[in-house]
Order: sequence, then C-alpha cells, then structure tokens
Amino acid sequence: MKKTLLTVACVLISVTTFAQSKSGYGIKAGLNYNQNGDLSFRQVQNAGEDIIAGSDGKVGFHAGFFAKLDFPKVYVKPELVYTRTKSSYDVDGATNDYDISKIDLPVLLGYKLIGPLSVFAGPAFQYTLKNDLDGLNVDDVQNDFTVGLNVGLDVSLGNVGLDVRYERGFSENEANFIGNNITDIEGRVDSRPSQIIFGLSVKL
Repeated sequence: MKKTLLTVACVLISVTTFAQSKSGYGIKAGLNYNQNGDLSFRQVQNAGEDIIAGSDGKVGFHAGFFAKLDFPKVYVKPELVYTRTKSSYDVDGATNDYDISKIDLPVLLGYKLIGPLSVFAGPAFQYTLKNDLDGLNVDDVQNDFTVGLNVGLDVSLGNVGLDVRYERGFSENEANFIGNNITDIEGRVDSRPSQIIFGLSVKL
C-alpha cells in the first residue's frame, strides 16, 4: 500500500512539475467579426405583425489575459477578455449600429494535433457591460450573464500564438427598445453573438 501511494505521489509530482515547466500566462488581443440575432420591431400606431430584420456583421475587437496549463498532448487555457462587438440593423429605413461591451471568460481545452497546430473547444462565460442600439433607447439585456461556446484552431510559435475561433451563444438574450420619439417604433433585439474571432497571444 505504501509503495502504491508513493508511486502515485511520484507520478502526480512529476506530472505537476512537467506541466508547470511548460505552463505560463500572457496577454492577447485581436479582431472579431460579429453578427447578433434577429431584431423585430413595429410602428407603435400599427397593430400589425412585427417586422423581422437580420443583422449585418461588422468588425469589433478584444483584449485581455490568458493562463495556460500545458501537458504533453493537451492543455487547459482560461482567458479573461474585454470584448467590443458591433453589428447593424435596418430599422424603419435607417441603419442602426448595435454595440455591445462585455467581459468574456472562455475556459478552453486544447488537443495538440501535429507540430505547432492544435484544436480547442470550451464554454465562454459572458457578462454584458453595455448594449447600445444607435439612435434608439435600449433597455438592459434580459440576462447580464450568459454562456456560449468557443471552437477553434491554434498555432503556437514559441511564445507567440495565433488562433481563429467561432463563438456562438447558447440561448437568446433579448433587449427591448423604443424610438427617441415614443410614438415612433418599439421592438426587441437578440444580443446573442455569432462571431468569428482572430486572436494574437504573447506568453510573458
């Protein structure tokens, strides 16, 4: 029994030491191409059905920090990132930009394929700081805290990493809005993201 415990302890210490020797932390930043969910609206004076508008994607950005626990074939990589996304909608004949600011916490599990190339996936916990639909009065989103999914590819070149990933929110997260003129329009917009993210990371 003592030999078994000693063997297990040695293995755990060796694995931990090896992981720590290749692990680290750093900074990251990049660009996001984002589209939010559908927007629906109606003229307040008109009791007809809502008009549905899809979003047009626009470029946003992100910046933050990461930590990486590295093992021979896999790694765990939590990130803490400030993200600014943008998309646009045609509302009542006018184009309105929809800006969202949020804090993202992806927790990624990566698998090393060959050489510097790896794949990864994991949940992304998101907290909405601000949402602004240009020219309209927008309420807070239904849920400040939501969960999405990140899936992507990573290339590690020494202390520098390049990755591309797809992010999708799991569930709808709506915000209501009205026109600046209360007799104008009212509606709701799905703030759930659907975006392609390009990132550059540097291990410190």
